[in-house]
Amino acid sequence: MPDIVVGPKPEQFDDWYALFALLDRCFAFMEGRIDPPSSLSRMTPKLLDEKAQAEHLIVAHSGETLVGCGFGKVSHDELYVSKLAVDFDYRCHGIASKIIEALEQVASDLGLKALTLETRVELTENHRTFERLGFRKAGESSHPGHTRATSFMYHKPI
Repeated sequence: MPDIVVGPKPEQFDDWYALFALLDRCFAFMEGRIDPPSSLSRMTPKLLDEKAQAEHLIVAHSGETLVGCGFGKVSHDELYVSKLAVDFDYRCHGIASKIIEALEQVASDLGLKALTLETRVELTENHRTFERLGFRKAGESSHPGHTRATSFMYHKPI
């Protein structure tokens, strides 16, 4: 396996279709498991480009192949992490950890105090992954129209 390079989206990055395809593959296992459906169902490559203009995008490449990503959005004194994904063929190689470390660096450079994220209640495998990455459960939230908790909020001080 070639070296994995993780870092901020390069200035010349324009492969929004590859990014969308990566997220689509990585989030497919959620279909039918979570209610309401993932916000990815409303995304397009163009909307990902717009998201990356407003947020910090970290990408992971193996050679020329996009194998991981994560977005970070400034919210108060924290960086909110979303759309964290690592291609199935590249998991268990520390890529998610490197993406989180890069987002921690972004947060630190901005003078922020923590990373936060949300994950769906049903996705217990994600809970374990985020806990291994140093996040701790900090609360619950509900999507509009739901009376039960639909997401857990996680927090990681930096």
